[in-house]
Amino acid sequence: MTSSAEPSVAEHLAERIAALDPAFLPESVRRKCEDLLIDVIGLCVAARHSDYIESALAACDDDGPCTAIGHGRRLSAAGAAFVNGTAAHGEDFDDTFEGGPVHAGAVIVPAVLAACERYALSGAAALMGIAAGVETLCRLSLVVPKAIHRAGFHPTAVLGPMAAAAGVGAALGLTQRQLVDALGTAGSMASGIIEYLAEGAWTKRLHPGWAAQSGLRAALLGRAGFVGPRTVFEGVHGVFHGFAHARDGDYAALVGDFGKRWLLETLAFKPYPCGTMIHPYIDCARRLATRGVRTDEIETLVCEVAEATVHRLWEPLADKQRPVNGYAAKFSTPYCIAAGFVRGDVGLDAFTDEAVRDPALLGLAVKVRYVIDRENPYPANYTGHIRARLRGGRLVEERQPHLRGGSREPLGRADIEKKFLRNARHGGWRDEQIAAALKLAGTPWDGAVELSALRG
Repeated sequence: MTSSAEPSVAEHLAERIAALDPAFLPESVRRKCEDLLIDVIGLCVAARHSDYIESALAACDDDGPCTAIGHGRRLSAAGAAFVNGTAAHGEDFDDTFEGGPVHAGAVIVPAVLAACERYALSGAAALMGIAAGVETLCRLSLVVPKAIHRAGFHPTAVLGPMAAAAGVGAALGLTQRQLVDALGTAGSMASGIIEYLAEGAWTKRLHPGWAAQSGLRAALLGRAGFVGPRTVFEGVHGVFHGFAHARDGDYAALVGDFGKRWLLETLAFKPYPCGTMIHPYIDCARRLATRGVRTDEIETLVCEVAEATVHRLWEPLADKQRPVNGYAAKFSTPYCIAAGFVRGDVGLDAFTDEAVRDPALLGLAVKVRYVIDRENPYPANYTGHIRARLRGGRLVEERQPHLRGGSREPLGRADIEKKFLRNARHGGWRDEQIAAALKLAGTPWDGAVELSALRG
């Protein structure tokens, strides 16, 4: 199919993706992709015995040659992409791109690994796919920041299929025309409402997995000649109109310097398994506790917050102060602040259904309030603030100027491997399995993609 019209946004993007060469990727990009691989593997292992992954696996009836990380059973490429993407995001412990926000690793790594394993592609192809897909997702999130969330959708779920199609397409070596068709088709696979917030349902967990398998299918359709709309992004009925009520986005942020400047280098790795925007507030709460502030003397804890985060992390306030289950607690700033203050740290064990019934945590969470800070820089920067009013009227404040683990205070490889170790042990892996997985992740781009060490 040809057209004499001006090149579309998807055509500009496909041209830049097709021009990428893994031999010329910056070393910093290669290292970041390795960090992502290590983190995603650990997260999949951490979730392997969870109830939601057991359900996801039980619902798969398409066994095949591809690895479901942490499991002996093998699935089709689409099935592996779905299960691994769901597991990687399931505990809300995966990477975040602060500008979006979107979760790139849980979408792109599972999709690309499944494609490479299914079609016996090289490590160089995997690197190319992960780099291209992650970069695409980060940049897509900047076209109309905050608008997708405001419309009631999850940006990772909406934008993930196109990014996964870009990543798998890059790994498979699709032509420019095939990439355009893949991107266009993936737009019709976009989805993801955020109603999970109402009762702590599981659906957000599957959003990256669904996006991963959708992008994989779209890339294969593009390779096979299935025609998708060129104007999938900016069209009258395109993705941004449908999911953000906007067509006039900043498309230069997507394609302008793609391949020359790498936004993926700024990805944030999480120190806590909960909503990213909550992290700076947890840091503030932990520091308050170290200053000798006692729970019994606290009257209120008032936080300055970005307005765009309120509907997901603060309201309805009474429900957020008493989350209905462990998963709902991950999106409750009052609960997470209380957990950080009382427990001293916030790990996976803070989000069990038993933990969220702890009277000490609930007694403090009910004292947490918020006020909107009109000058808050979110989503360009994630900050935290708590003003504690104590008995007798004394005020104690703490501020966190940025996201720990993000571009302003990144985690190093040693930190990421330490996190991997904790997650793998949480998932019940033995030391020899952990060592084999780390060895694989340390030299992932050498030779063919071989994932047998990640099974079982």
